[in-house]
Amino acid sequence: MISLQNLDIAVIGNEDQVILMQLAGVEKYRVIEGESDIREKVREALREFVNDTSIGIIMIPENFRDYVDDILKYISESKKITPIIIEIPSKFTTEKEDVREFYKSYMKKLLGFSIEI
Repeated sequence: MISLQNLDIAVIGNEDQVILMQLAGVEKYRVIEGESDIREKVREALREFVNDTSIGIIMIPENFRDYVDDILKYISESKKITPIIIEIPSKFTTEKEDVREFYKSYMKKLLGFSIEI
C-alpha cells in the first residue's frame, strides 16, 4: 500500500495550464491540444492517471468535464479514496462566478464538512 504522503499530483490541460502546474512542482501531466479528437485525448489521459496508483490528485479544466462526465461519475460512485479529481478554472472563462465559493462547497461535498481557506 502506498503512503498517502507519497502520492503525486497530475494535471490534464492546455499548454499554459500544464506549464503553470509544472512551475508549482507537478511532474505528471498531459497536454491536450489540437482541434481533433480532444474528447478521446482527455478521456485517455484521465483513464491513464486514474489507473496510476502513484497519483492522489488529478486536476482537470472545467471545460473538459463534459468529455469525461461518465468516468467522473463512475469514480465518484465507486467510493475510492484516491484519486481525487479537482476541476480547475478554464483558461479564459469560468463557469463559476465565485470560484472561492465553488471550491468551498466542493471541499464540503468531498470531505463532508466545510473548511475556510
